[in-house]
Amino acid sequence: MATRIESHQNKILKWIKGLNQKKHRDKEGVFIAEGLRFISEIPMDWEVRLFAASDTFSLENDMAVYADRAETYIMSDALFAVLSDTENPQGILAVCKKQPLGQEKIWEKTAPFFLLAEELNDPGNLGTIIRTADASGADAIFLSKGCVDIYNQKVLRATMGSIFHVPIYQNISLEEVAHKMKENHGSLYGAHLKGTCTPYSLPLEEGCGFFIGNEARGLSDAAASLCDRWVKIPMPGQAESLNASIAAGILMYEVVRQRLNKPFEGTM
Repeated sequence: MATRIESHQNKILKWIKGLNQKKHRDKEGVFIAEGLRFISEIPMDWEVRLFAASDTFSLENDMAVYADRAETYIMSDALFAVLSDTENPQGILAVCKKQPLGQEKIWEKTAPFFLLAEELNDPGNLGTIIRTADASGADAIFLSKGCVDIYNQKVLRATMGSIFHVPIYQNISLEEVAHKMKENHGSLYGAHLKGTCTPYSLPLEEGCGFFIGNEARGLSDAAASLCDRWVKIPMPGQAESLNASIAAGILMYEVVRQRLNKPFEGTM
C-alpha cells in the first residue's frame, strides 16, 4: 500500500530532497536512483529504503510491484519535480542503501582486470567510465581521493545502472592497490602522453590494470611512478589528447579484444 504525500513540508519529502547533497547521502548511507530504466537495474538482493512516484507515473504503472518491496510514496507531479534532478522527470525514484564492499574476492581471480582513476572531476566522464567498465567485464574500479562522488546524480545517470554491476572503491590509496597488483603478479599501465608503447602490444590476457589521470592534468608524477609501463594511444590526427572516458574505453576494449577467446571469470 502506497502512502500519499501532500505537502512540501512533509518530512519524508524533505529527507529525500536532502539526499541531493553528498553530506546527507554519506550520513544516511544511501543514494537516489531515478528513472524507470535505472530502477529496473536494481538487483533483487539490493536493499531499497523507499520508492517515490508521481501521480502520472502511478496511474500508468502497477505500484504494487514497488510497494511489495519497500515503503512507497505517491505525490503530485509538481511535488515530484521538487525531488527530481532531471528536466523532464519520469516520475519514479528509489532511495537505495549503499553496499559495503570487501576486496577479498576480486584478488582471488587468476587474471584480474581493473581500472584505476586519479582525481577524475567530471561526473559525465566517471559515469561513462563505470558503464564501459561494466560492459567490458572489468573486475573492479578504484578511485583516488579527489574523484567526484559516484553517487552524484550526474554520475549515476551516466552509468545507466552499471553502478549495481561492478565493484567501485572510493577514496582508495592507489599506491596500496599498485603494490597489491604486484603481489598478485599483475601489471599496472598508465595512460600517459610520454608513453613508449601502444596498448595493442601489451600482454592483457594476464592480470592488468589501467591508470587514468585527471582530465586536465593527466597522471601525477606520484601516480605515474607506480606504473610498470606508460601507454600512449595512437593519434594520427591533429588532436593532442583524448577525453578521459574515451581513452579509458579504448584501453578497456583492448583487454576485451585480447581475451575474447578466454572467458572472463564470473562474467561470461
